Amino acid sequence: MTDPAPLSWYLVLSALLFGLGATGVLMRRNLIIVFMSIELMLNAVNLTFVTFARSFQTTDGHVIVFFVMAVAAAEAAVGLAIVLQLFRVRATVNADEVTSLRW
Repeated sequence: MTDPAPLSWYLVLSALLFGLGATGVLMRRNLIIVFMSIELMLNAVNLTFVTFARSFQTTDGHVIVFFVMAVAAAEAAVGLAIVLQLFRVRATVNADEVTSLRW
């Protein structure tokens, strides 16, 4: 049986994914891409939780990941509904053009 990859590889990958997500949130103006970047950041955090859970031989990290995934699914559903409604009313998904939620 081969040895698994070192813990640091998973943590570096998680940090890179989180950095890409943070860059997407800060640099992009399209709300759909911003939501995708937030999902990428959540998945990077999930990878860190699973890595430490595997390293310490506990299931705590897996349980936390389950709850994070449930919250991410709810966030995606509600966020996409809000973006669709904004597109219907304002005909844009650009974050700079949507400055208030008043109709």
